[in-house]
Amino acid sequence: MPNRSKSSNPLEDLFAETLKDVYFAEKQILRALPKMAKEATTPELKEAFETHRDETEGQIDRLNQIFERMGRPARGKTCEAILGIIDEAKEFMDDFKGTDALDPALVASGQTVEHYEISRYGTLKTWAKELGLDEAAKLLDETLQEETKTDKLLTKLAMQSVNRKAA
Repeated sequence: MPNRSKSSNPLEDLFAETLKDVYFAEKQILRALPKMAKEATTPELKEAFETHRDETEGQIDRLNQIFERMGRPARGKTCEAILGIIDEAKEFMDDFKGTDALDPALVASGQTVEHYEISRYGTLKTWAKELGLDEAAKLLDETLQEETKTDKLLTKLAMQSVNRKAA
């Protein structure tokens, strides 16, 4: 494997590469959320996706701040994981459009995205602390809290209405 280091600290390089990955993922999510909101039939689910779209814009802003503080350009690198998750969501929307299972499929897709993001942001926050990037850790924690809150909201919607409607 070639040496891809750009600094004398390999963890900092890994941190920066993972930031690029999540930056790309957030941009893809930003494009997918309006489609998911449009397809949702439950008003609360539609609202959850619309609200999270607005939060995602703020999350991208936070990533921009972190890149800027590191003196690195804010740019993404292709994240195959998020592309696969979004492709799966599109398949669900196509396969279950017009059925009572559409909203549970959208919740499942949304939670898959959230779990990916929770994993990434938790890891990035830990690395930021290890690297002494306290402001980055704080910004990453803000995003981590939003992702966790969205995941809990989706669970609540699934349990209170969406799944029951489909059952």
